[in-house]
Amino acid sequence: MKRKVLVISPILVLVIGFVIMKVLVSFKEDKPKRNSQVKPRIVATKAVELGDVPARLKTFGTLATSQPISLISEVSGKLQPGDVVFQPAQSFNKGDLLLKVDDRQIKLELNSTKSDLLTALASLMPEIKVSSPKIFQIWQTYFDAISFDKAIGPLPETTDQRLKALLARYNIFKLYFAVQNLEIRAAKHYFYAPFNGSIISTQLREGSVAAPGTRLGELINLDKLEVEIQIPAQDMNWIKSGSIVKLRPDDSQVEWIGHIDRIGNIIDERSQSVLAYINLDDTGDVIPMAGIFLEANIEATTIPKALKLERRAVYEEAYVFLIKQGQFVQREVGIAFDEGDFYIINEGLSDGDTLVTELLQGVSAGMPALARENLNAGASATP
Repeated sequence: MKRKVLVISPILVLVIGFVIMKVLVSFKEDKPKRNSQVKPRIVATKAVELGDVPARLKTFGTLATSQPISLISEVSGKLQPGDVVFQPAQSFNKGDLLLKVDDRQIKLELNSTKSDLLTALASLMPEIKVSSPKIFQIWQTYFDAISFDKAIGPLPETTDQRLKALLARYNIFKLYFAVQNLEIRAAKHYFYAPFNGSIISTQLREGSVAAPGTRLGELINLDKLEVEIQIPAQDMNWIKSGSIVKLRPDDSQVEWIGHIDRIGNIIDERSQSVLAYINLDDTGDVIPMAGIFLEANIEATTIPKALKLERRAVYEEAYVFLIKQGQFVQREVGIAFDEGDFYIINEGLSDGDTLVTELLQGVSAGMPALARENLNAGASATP
């Protein structure tokens, strides 16, 4: 009997221990189950609004004169001073006498020929008075107007054949054209400024002797400055003559307005670009200087039903992300124009689409998403 009690006691202890353990476990709270739901990604978005978007092309160029002129002497003689000092960086106004060549000899030759013409006319006048009294006064007035200090005027017109014969017999035509020829040669002794500008360089100075073909100096026109730019060949269809251009000097807040004056029709083989030229229209109170480096922003052709979008929001130049029904949706788009930091999209988007505008990483279509704008709107509406 005593032995049976000893055998049953361990079994009873185990049973009682198991029961106590079960009771204790029943009092233990169940651990909450782990939530396996993925939280939505909160991103910046904007509602798509399609419209007319002007394409802008950015390039660079240097301001230069559109009218550089070289002064070359066509006559020989000693150089004499004009109205301004003939030296580099000297500014001048239109009509100023820049330089002249000694003209004493040509003046004497010109006046001598005028004298011969006056002598011939004086011999002719009595015959005109007799043969054509009606036009005598016309020729008398012309004779009186001839001066050694002024350019000769045109001969009076005549259809009378007898009068023409008289004029030819007295060498009037020959002497008249000889005077005109000498006046043209005399004018070549004077170098008048054809515009407002500046002297770039001088090869000869006052007191030097010029010969026909001698280079005297070079001028630039400060009233007609233009910017030479290079346009990539693939962008040629986006610009045209007359397109507005905003110009900005390097590291400056100043902005000038110009327009494309002309576009080249030859593509450079090395750069695959075409030269175009911009005329300045408005520089405000700033006087532009030739040689300055400028940034040019060209207002190119307007693209209809398009959207301008940051480059970072377009992936592989082929698609964007939208948010639809709380999920990311991948949408293929068409790029009409590349502005560098921006793309102009004209295919694939519709008005009202919720477009993701920030750069996404580790995201794929179908993942849950929430627009930050909607989240902020919900927070502000909470009392």
